[in-house]
Amino acid sequence: MKRFAAFDPPEYLNWTPDPALVSAFAETVARDPQRQSAVAALSVEQLLALYTGMVRNRLHDVALKRWVRNGVISKAWLGTGEEATTIGSVHALAPDDVVAPMIRNAGACHEKGMPVASMLRGYLATADSPNAGRDLHIGDMGNHVVGPISHVGAMVPVMTGITLTFKLSGAPRVGLTWVGDGSAKTGEFYEGMNLAAQQRVPLVVVIQNNQVALGTKLDQHHRGDFGDWPRAFGVLGAVFDGNNVLDSYAATKLAADACREGRGPVLLIANTFRMGGHATHDEREARATFPAEWFAEWGRRDPIGLYEEHLVALGIDRGRLAELEADVEREIDAAEVEALASRDLGMPAPESAARGVFFEG
Repeated sequence: MKRFAAFDPPEYLNWTPDPALVSAFAETVARDPQRQSAVAALSVEQLLALYTGMVRNRLHDVALKRWVRNGVISKAWLGTGEEATTIGSVHALAPDDVVAPMIRNAGACHEKGMPVASMLRGYLATADSPNAGRDLHIGDMGNHVVGPISHVGAMVPVMTGITLTFKLSGAPRVGLTWVGDGSAKTGEFYEGMNLAAQQRVPLVVVIQNNQVALGTKLDQHHRGDFGDWPRAFGVLGAVFDGNNVLDSYAATKLAADACREGRGPVLLIANTFRMGGHATHDEREARATFPAEWFAEWGRRDPIGLYEEHLVALGIDRGRLAELEADVEREIDAAEVEALASRDLGMPAPESAARGVFFEG
């Protein structure tokens, strides 16, 4: 994949594959027979769709970072380095399944069918943005994406309610949401998980452990092992490598299957790392929070780079991957142009602020 000196983390700029990590990438899934079986069932087109999804996620974030540098927007919340946790999980779902992504899981939006141009409009808050300019925590119920709020953790009880309707109606549908290692400490997370467990709803919750809660390191707000948490709630659970898109896919596929069989909810833990600040405004703070060795270590584990090497090892030509990347790059460029044109429409009318908020009967 191309690297962008102005936008990528420095550890990604001259990225070269570490043979030990490339080998470990394949061995991770092979260790679990069920996950290995789930991955073995993927077609070449599905494998390539996972690659395309991560590239789209990365280039969407690059576009936002470019907008910040050019003064189009003041800041952006990115998922750089965590793409596999989002893309692998959302690709494991059925078309009618519902997701509630955190803002750092923007990749779930475009992989569920939201146009990238619409997602970019969310940052511009124009009249034709998905939420009509109200908030950049966007969603699209037509594509089964529940718009989150900035109070991360709060979507767990919301998704518990949504998936309870699936259970009561007998619909074979599953819900998926993500929470960070920090937001897993909120009351909403606990109350939602407790109710989900008691009601046995078809919900998959991914604790996205990126080692930091805003600017607070994991060891400053957490004791113990997240892997013990499913047992504490009395639910099924598993841990997966959040930088390995196939492990992410397989763990979520098994969890979703369990939910459809009435064995939900399932609590998954993804171990990954945020290769930047909480948002673009505090990149320097992020670099001061962790030792440089941490960024170097996780930089070698670039989820897109490692997956690309894995695909090549499977016999997929690099030229084909380059063509897919070029297609996505053109898609993102066109989305930027389309979104920026929305500024000519102006901001939403003031009276639209209450539309859809209060009942008008």
